[in-house]
Amino acid sequence: MITRTTTFGGALLIMAGLFGFIAPGFMGLRLSPAHNLLFLVSGAVAIYFGLLTRQAAGRTFCIVFGAFYGLLGLAGLVAGGLNGPITIIPEALVLGTMDHVVHGILGAVFLTVGCVSETGHRQFIGAANKS
Repeated sequence: MITRTTTFGGALLIMAGLFGFIAPGFMGLRLSPAHNLLFLVSGAVAIYFGLLTRQAAGRTFCIVFGAFYGLLGLAGLVAGGLNGPITIIPEALVLGTMDHVVHGILGAVFLTVGCVSETGHRQFIGAANKS
């Protein structure tokens, strides 16, 4: 499940990054060149962890990546409210409500997969059996 999630999620991030150069206002997202580059890099890293690393490394990536994006989405919604954009880098990286929602969903998916993955389940059961 980790391999599929990181690989598919990475591919979606890369497609979103590329699509952002064509339609920067798609679905109310504020896809600036800086935002698109972050999506491209995030997607490439996700695919790397999905295809070229061990399950445990992929699980850790899902948890860290999911927590980061989840907190980014939550912080954006709390700080900016439902109507206010947040400026990270003036005129280069401004995040609006839809960006916060997408970041929150992305974080929730990766974090959930990392926490309930088969590898994590096996590690939990192994730790319980040792007690």
